[in-house]
Amino acid sequence: MKYITHSLESDYLRSALNAQLMYQLRRKQLIRTDLETCWDFFISPNNLQKITPSYMGFNVLTEQPEKAYEGLIIAYTLSPVMKIRLGWITEITHIKEKLFFVDEQRKGPYSIWHHEHHFEEVEGGVMMTDIVTYVLPFGFLGKFAHWLFVKKQLEGIFEHRNKVVTELFPG
Repeated sequence: MKYITHSLESDYLRSALNAQLMYQLRRKQLIRTDLETCWDFFISPNNLQKITPSYMGFNVLTEQPEKAYEGLIIAYTLSPVMKIRLGWITEITHIKEKLFFVDEQRKGPYSIWHHEHHFEEVEGGVMMTDIVTYVLPFGFLGKFAHWLFVKKQLEGIFEHRNKVVTELFPG
């Protein structure tokens, strides 16, 4: 099950691929609940703070609806490195009810941030698959930052989310 949400016609994507600066993080998690409960939890922007590590200093700035919709803008701040507060704005660009949704950075620390959240009902619960495609700015310095801490930090954020979600939905 693969959904292509954007073509590679974008100059940004093409140049990132040519420079080999594009990274991708894939994570799967079995969530021990039914599809409707799982979907309702993750499609609610109000749950973002619950699944984000506290050390990130995550704070949603805009009032959010109970359920995300295509075109929804979410503005927040976070402190990913040395307590330096950064602004981040994302847009929910695609939603296919109970199958997937996509958020993309509109303003923030990445040159490109494209996060796909996929949901599949399986025996024992829901298999959630995250695919995050991202590009860091600053060329070689961005590559060095990825090696030094960005990759580890992203993996840590997903490990934290995995733990929290397992506690929220123990089955």
